[in-house]
Amino acid sequence: MDRRTRRALLVPLAINVALPLGVYYILRAQGAAQWQALLLSSVIPAAHAAVTAFVRRRVDFFDLFIVVLLTASAGASLISGNPRVLLLKDAALPAMLGLWFLGTLFMSRPSTFQFGEKLRTGAALEEAERAWREMPEYRSAHRGLTTLWVCAELLDATLSVIEALTLPVDVVPLIGRFQSLGLIALAVVITVRGSRRFRARHGISLFGTGGPGEREQLEEAPSRV
Repeated sequence: MDRRTRRALLVPLAINVALPLGVYYILRAQGAAQWQALLLSSVIPAAHAAVTAFVRRRVDFFDLFIVVLLTASAGASLISGNPRVLLLKDAALPAMLGLWFLGTLFMSRPSTFQFGEKLRTGAALEEAERAWREMPEYRSAHRGLTTLWVCAELLDATLSVIEALTLPVDVVPLIGRFQSLGLIALAVVITVRGSRRFRARHGISLFGTGGPGEREQLEEAPSRV
């Protein structure tokens, strides 16, 4: 794994997981109220989203959602005096992602195919489009993997709501973060293994270029439609 890849993986983990957890438990150890510690620890990913939007001079929908979500949940928590309102915001993001993944199943291309477009270049883009049109197995694989991500995100959201409402407030941030990471890791492993099996069976990659046998497999695809 090169430095750029490690940075792409570690920076989001630090900003969205490690730093908020560290800030929360440090503040609690210093005697801060639960709602104050939750609010201040949540400012880190929200501030990062705002700074990223400013630097790029482009507002990403998910970054904007994080900022709006924090603002709304902070206001509701201040009014109600209940820190569990701030905990519920952690269920909103996976819920939104799960619903978005679900929505793409009814679009022209599901989310995993759209993700693959970011990895493909040149002829691989055309070959992927052709595989989508002519190979039912290719379409089914992408829809199946997208469904997997729908289930993972909605399960995360459901568990997060239950934990926020029933568990002691101080344990929810830790459990919730590791729960989310675990479900994402499981979905990634299943996605990677499924992609490898598909390529071994059909000679075509779901997310990138497919190697020497891919074009021949595509030539045979119309006979299977």
